[in-house]
Amino acid sequence: MRRTESPACSKGPRRVREGARPEVTLRVLALFWSFAKVGIFGFGGGPSMIPLVQEEVVELQHWLTKSEFLDAFAFGNSLPGPIATKMAGYVGYQVAGWPGAVAALVGVSVPTVLAMILLATLYLRFKDNPAIEGFLKGVRPVVIALLALVVWDFAPKALGIGGHWERTLLVWGLAVCAFFLAVKFNVHPAALILIGGGLGALALR
Repeated sequence: MRRTESPACSKGPRRVREGARPEVTLRVLALFWSFAKVGIFGFGGGPSMIPLVQEEVVELQHWLTKSEFLDAFAFGNSLPGPIATKMAGYVGYQVAGWPGAVAALVGVSVPTVLAMILLATLYLRFKDNPAIEGFLKGVRPVVIALLALVVWDFAPKALGIGGHWERTLLVWGLAVCAFFLAVKFNVHPAALILIGGGLGALALR
């Protein structure tokens, strides 16, 4: 059955009609607030923000499907720069065009920069406090658990579980080889993504 995509999940930004300005404004504000929460609560930065982005974009707002989010994440990892800002720009543009992209980027960066300045001031003053040290030690395993949740959530789609066995074996082989190359030889993630994409274009068409 063909899935009917919502306007926010289409290939390009939504065309704004004359009577739709209030709706677009609400979308821009929603993008700012969603990515502000990602920036503020994304302890550890980088990949640790991805579960928060997924929760806002896929589960709460339904701006992207899981498959579309996974594709955006894969492309984002093949480009330079922080993944959170790339995802913010992509999602914002998909949902509300350039105003949405700007709102999402401002949301993910400005509040967390201000919070970082405030927290840095407090941390330098109280860094030897046992409560502060305990807080950071308690946050780290939660970040690992959230990253594991993203893997668990995306594994059926990314690894082809339930598909043809020959394709599933090839996809699993790619995953294992990429993990080995990253751990053993510290191959850059962008190189692994490009290699995986090239092999997929040749063997998984």
